[in-house]
Amino acid sequence: MLGAPTPVHAHQREKIQIVPLAGLPVAAAAVVFVALSIGFNWRWGLMFNHVVGGGLWTGIDLFVGMVIGPILGKLSIPARAEFAARFMPKMVIIMPTVVMMTLATGFQVARQAGNLAASSPNHAWLIVSFCVVGVMAAVALSVLEPANIAVLYEMNKPVPNGERIGRLMKRFIYTAGLTGVMQIATLIIMTRLGSR
Repeated sequence: MLGAPTPVHAHQREKIQIVPLAGLPVAAAAVVFVALSIGFNWRWGLMFNHVVGGGLWTGIDLFVGMVIGPILGKLSIPARAEFAARFMPKMVIIMPTVVMMTLATGFQVARQAGNLAASSPNHAWLIVSFCVVGVMAAVALSVLEPANIAVLYEMNKPVPNGERIGRLMKRFIYTAGLTGVMQIATLIIMTRLGSR
């Protein structure tokens, strides 16, 4: 029938765990580490979380948008569905964790360095950084994560709609690519701030 959804069920698969429980202890440890670093104003801990979180966020966005995206676009709908079943649950844990690490500690690092003061020579760069990162965080929370979770719910249906999964995956990949390009702007800003 023309226009009917393409079912995705080459074989029976067990239900996908939308939030992989095995990843929760790692995410909880990151939250505790960030909280302790902020609470004790621990400079090394703040820098570690900010640099590692930012590096992972940037790397994942660029890799997903520029490498995985083009590969995924050439796969069949069943292959995309199989990839999504393994990839998307991990992203439910990874992305909010690295975003939290980056943003929470980045503000504290800026405060410690005195860059929040309007008189700081880095203040204008910091404001631009806040704007870029704010847009990226909003996109991650309003587009990336909902698309991710919608794919997983669709995959758990008795007869998943492969075309819908394909559309949602494209939205996820293109948005990750867009934030990856924006990440290049943050790299320019952060290296500019770090070299002053």
